[in-house]
Amino acid sequence: MGTKRSKKGSYIIEGGILAAASILVRVIGLAYRIPVTRILGPVGNSYYSAAYEVYSMVLLISSFSLPLAVSKLVSARMAKGQVRSAIKIFRCTLIFALVSGGIGSLLIYFGAGFFSDVLVSTPESRLALQVLAPTILVVALMGCMRGYFQGLGSMVPTAVSQIVEQIINAAVSIGAAWFLFDYGAKLDALYSTKTSSYAFGAAGSTLGTGAGALTGLLFLIFIMFAYNRVMKRRRSMDRGGRVESSSEIYRLLLVTILPVILSTAVYNLSGIIDQGIFKHLMAYKKYESMKIDELWGIFSGEYKVLTNVPIAVASAMASSAIPELTRARVNKDRREMRRKTENAIRFVMVVCIPCAVGLSVLAEPILRLLFGAKDHIHTSAMLLQIGTASVVLYGMSTLTNGILQGMDKMRLPVIHAAISLVLHVGLLVFLILVPGLNIYAVVWANIFFAFLMCVLNSRSIARYMKYRQEVIRTFLIPLASSAIMGAAAYGVHFGLMTAVKNNTAATLTACVCAVLVYGIALLLLKGLTEEELLRFPKGRMLVNLAKKIRLM
Repeated sequence: MGTKRSKKGSYIIEGGILAAASILVRVIGLAYRIPVTRILGPVGNSYYSAAYEVYSMVLLISSFSLPLAVSKLVSARMAKGQVRSAIKIFRCTLIFALVSGGIGSLLIYFGAGFFSDVLVSTPESRLALQVLAPTILVVALMGCMRGYFQGLGSMVPTAVSQIVEQIINAAVSIGAAWFLFDYGAKLDALYSTKTSSYAFGAAGSTLGTGAGALTGLLFLIFIMFAYNRVMKRRRSMDRGGRVESSSEIYRLLLVTILPVILSTAVYNLSGIIDQGIFKHLMAYKKYESMKIDELWGIFSGEYKVLTNVPIAVASAMASSAIPELTRARVNKDRREMRRKTENAIRFVMVVCIPCAVGLSVLAEPILRLLFGAKDHIHTSAMLLQIGTASVVLYGMSTLTNGILQGMDKMRLPVIHAAISLVLHVGLLVFLILVPGLNIYAVVWANIFFAFLMCVLNSRSIARYMKYRQEVIRTFLIPLASSAIMGAAAYGVHFGLMTAVKNNTAATLTACVCAVLVYGIALLLLKGLTEEELLRFPKGRMLVNLAKKIRLM
């Protein structure tokens, strides 16, 4: 009985490991983006963002869906004890990744001029895009390995490889951005131009992405060889069953990957579409090109960097939920599917809601601390205060996408994302042209997109899983705890600024206070049970601490 309960709860622990790693990766990403943002400035960040959005689009189409597809197919075979089939699926996906990733890399390198000039209306991003091109092949191969380990039920190789990848990414990005920005500045002085420093600096920043991915791939190859002995033992315990032919596996891959590609691509294409529409329409309204790039650089280099940190939790939970939901579906255990869904949604809300409130309450102090007291600080702060609702909505919509995929309802996220995207584009065009909201229009349109995704996904989960979402402990208690936390954080920051007039000390103290107050409020209001807290990373330590101070 204990073993069964342990297995049932393992996905939250594995998801917690991946979520913790994703948070750490985002924190490292935030840490290195701070000096890179200061080196590049808003204009350079706009060039970097343009290149990265195109890279992300091609990556999504060519190989980004591979980890989800591999984990889904492998976990389904492992649930039936078909170890040899699971291994063959992994080998076939590696070949698939080599082909699709190679094509994607060539497309980006040779098509960089078209993408930068026409698609995102940022010709200066061409060099950065060409630097990113080989990374698509590397990420495709790395994604296969991560999906394989996730399908086997282990998130640790993925988690560690993400951390290693991001550390190398950070070091190379900062160094290369600084060196190449300085080189570009010399070219600007020599040829009396204005954009070479930003273009070369952006290319330097993208160089870190490739270096990090290559390191992550090498680490996973090492783990794969080390894990080979375990897989040999598992293969000897294979329960039999027919092993699919290579052609059947490739057909299965395509059937599994295409809906994931469509749902993920449509869901994430909003970024590149937003950038293209915003820059074209602002140029139509006679805005100067450097001003347009400055506004987009503020949005992509400051607002998106901060709001993406908590959304990583939802992405990690979605990755861990898919193979677990697949196993429960294969075993026809509808009750277990509902339980996993409820726990995953609660976990994400417990993290995303306080992050949204904290970013809203301390928007300007956090931006001053991280990016300095720039001239555009008030624009950045307003974007963050308006857009923090998207943290909760994107967190929820990302997770529910994964839940639907785990339920084998692959077409539904595609349909929902397509509907949301069309309406989102219409709203964005209207907000830019009619009220003239400029960059704020992008934030409002993104909130609307994520909200529609949440509504449509939640309705489908309720319908096909016969699932009814618990509201009080999942939403209301985290919201009430976050409100108390927000008031405390604001009060501490205001008091310290009045007393010591040091934003760094005041903001850091307010953040520490916010974490403590939220944790205490959440436990006092019974937002988490002891069993749920035990499933968090370091859960036993947290429970012992809570009991020691009589919060549980």
